[in-house]
Amino acid sequence: MTVLPALLTAARAAAHPRPHHPCGCAPHTLADRPDATVVRHAGTVAKAHAPGTDPAALTLRLATARALPGVLLAPLRPDPLPVHDRLVTFWPYGTPVDPDTPDDAPWEAAATLLARLHTSPAPAPLPPMRGPAKAARALARLRAAGPHPARAPVERAWSTLPPWARAEAPMPPSTTVCHGDLHLGQLVRAPAAADTPPAPGPWRLIDVDDLGTGVPAWDLARPAAWYACGLLPPEEWSRFLTAYRTAGGPAVPPAGDPWPALETAARALTVQTAALTLVKALAAGRDLDEVEQAVVDACDRMA
Repeated sequence: MTVLPALLTAARAAAHPRPHHPCGCAPHTLADRPDATVVRHAGTVAKAHAPGTDPAALTLRLATARALPGVLLAPLRPDPLPVHDRLVTFWPYGTPVDPDTPDDAPWEAAATLLARLHTSPAPAPLPPMRGPAKAARALARLRAAGPHPARAPVERAWSTLPPWARAEAPMPPSTTVCHGDLHLGQLVRAPAAADTPPAPGPWRLIDVDDLGTGVPAWDLARPAAWYACGLLPPEEWSRFLTAYRTAGGPAVPPAGDPWPALETAARALTVQTAALTLVKALAAGRDLDEVEQAVVDACDRMA
């Protein structure tokens, strides 16, 4: 049975813990995927995490978000709530990045928040960052989806990565707190304080599913990969990298060529993106578009 109806009920109860009249708020489904269902009711967001999510690990990740409210959006309760066979967490609604105004993309804010996350001591023991595991799942999905003419270069590029980047061995030892899945969809403007005039709140990182200790370069890898594939303009990459360095981020040297530090993670994110691109194209029975083909071509060059 789908978790969506129960999730909507849970979101309403969290948004109105002591209702004294019928609620006229219109609920919104923000995402409904096998790995995550997210709904909004008034100012509350409820997220049903993937089936099989480890409750102890998720609770530690929530504790980290609560301990770093200047970096991560803080959850509304400290532990997940079981709903049917899923774990549900509750969050204040934050305004996301507007995809229709790419020139206003908050690259500096994203980089600064990452640097602050990477230089914050872990407030509690954390499990490993799940970026490599997510990349490995993307390859598993591609293999299960069936044959595709572009699968061979993606597989070859995957085989060139070190075992830790394929989640086949532990990551290099690190105590750095990492987000694990950084992209602009993981930023929201947090709600402003109730006693302030209406104004955009500060940017915060969201989505703690992959949060953990690990290689901080992984958090810079997606924009680095986009830049290397020609999908992110050089000036936007420069804004992001400069802001990260200015904020003291440890993933790259403070000056000089950042690529030796970023290359492995960027290659892994390129393969992950290409694999998911092929899965979607196979499911829709369509050819790759220009952007998707650029990512596959990058895998071919890597191999």
